[in-house]
Amino acid sequence: MKGAILYELGQVPKFGEIAEPVVQQEGQHLLRVTAAAVKNLDKARVSGKHYASYVDLPAVVGVDLPAVVGNDGVGYLEDGTKVYGQGITGMIAEKAIISGNYTPVPKNLDDAKAAALPNAILGSAMPLIIRARLQEGQNVLFNGATGVTGQVGVQIAKHYGAKEIIVTGRNQAVLEQLKGYGATQTLVLPENEEELTAQIQAIHQQTPIDVVIDYLWGKPFQAILNAFKGNDIHHLASTVKIVTAGDMAGKEIQLTSAILRSTDIQLMGSGFGSLTKEELIVFNKVILPEMFLLAAQGKLHIQTEVHPLEAIEQVWNKPMDPGTRLVITL
Repeated sequence: MKGAILYELGQVPKFGEIAEPVVQQEGQHLLRVTAAAVKNLDKARVSGKHYASYVDLPAVVGVDLPAVVGNDGVGYLEDGTKVYGQGITGMIAEKAIISGNYTPVPKNLDDAKAAALPNAILGSAMPLIIRARLQEGQNVLFNGATGVTGQVGVQIAKHYGAKEIIVTGRNQAVLEQLKGYGATQTLVLPENEEELTAQIQAIHQQTPIDVVIDYLWGKPFQAILNAFKGNDIHHLASTVKIVTAGDMAGKEIQLTSAILRSTDIQLMGSGFGSLTKEELIVFNKVILPEMFLLAAQGKLHIQTEVHPLEAIEQVWNKPMDPGTRLVITL
């Protein structure tokens, strides 16, 4: 069969021929793949630099090369059912093996959009719903909302009844676009950290922020964290749940004891390692089907750039427009 094949860690996958995967165990399924998204996660694993070891992942790229790349995708089971699944074998190929923990996809939902949505939903719905336990009427701040995941997150927050949805980012045009998705306040990230702290403090005083979903970490997050610090003994704490879901602006921050002692901040992360097996089942069986249905109804949007499998080597590292997901079709 044809697929996107990795011959050496750190190289760009190439279009080529490789043996078809064979179902080895009960509960596994052969999938005829029609679309698979290329995500930062896929690129990190191909580079060999992702924090999750290939040995511990279902898609064991880099263990026995050459191998097909890609962690998840959309296609058809042997009985004709259209589903989204995570691969036991690499997914950017004509055929792949998936487990029984797949999710049916509405027939009227475009395959490319269905392939692009799950990773963005995992990075937004899980921090919002599972980790922060967003309640209707709460106020949410998305720090670094102009990427694919942030854009989807804003729409999900609106769907679940968030009152104020505050978004930050450096691309003003995309921030304006997010108003159409439900954002109520936009904030272009300033270069000066103290200015950002003051801006967030002013917003927090007017509309107390209940939940922060952070995709940046580094200096922008440090500035936001400082904004929640109580200044005197008369400060009345309000609970702020902060969930980190990325580190696009830096790997480290300085967290002082005073920040945690002066206000009620609950700081947590969201990623594969922080989600339980049961929570991931909820994602596949409850959250993802609901989001697929919203997308099929035109109520959840994601931008895609679609290319055929044959172009994989040329488009793997192609710069995408802000908020756009690369999808390979087969």
